[in-house]
Amino acid sequence: MRFLFLLLFFSLMSCYETTRNCKDYKTGAFYSEVTINNELFVSKFKRTKELQVETYNNKIDSSKLRWINDCEVVFKTIRPKNMAEEKDIHLKILTTTDSSYTFEYSYVGETKKQKGVAYKIK
Repeated sequence: MRFLFLLLFFSLMSCYETTRNCKDYKTGAFYSEVTINNELFVSKFKRTKELQVETYNNKIDSSKLRWINDCEVVFKTIRPKNMAEEKDIHLKILTTTDSSYTFEYSYVGETKKQKGVAYKIK
């Protein structure tokens, strides 16, 4: 009986497929929400294929983009103001909808990842 339950569970899980239409989010205007230590951080950004300009707390940051594939990108801050901004950031799109995507990001080479959601601004 236990074997049948496990077989049914795994067969149902194998039918579940996440949607990833990442090409829809390579360019455009967006806002993102990230929760860190129970605090919500919201930023707005515009992205072209090679550049992202982000506004957060009335500060503007610009980053060069290097797309690894349609769903993964590395950000390099153009004019870093401190050591933390000199570190590249790796972002991976995990799932997409018609108006948003869920992502995870971390500094390149680090294992600790944060998750967030970005929404396309129409």
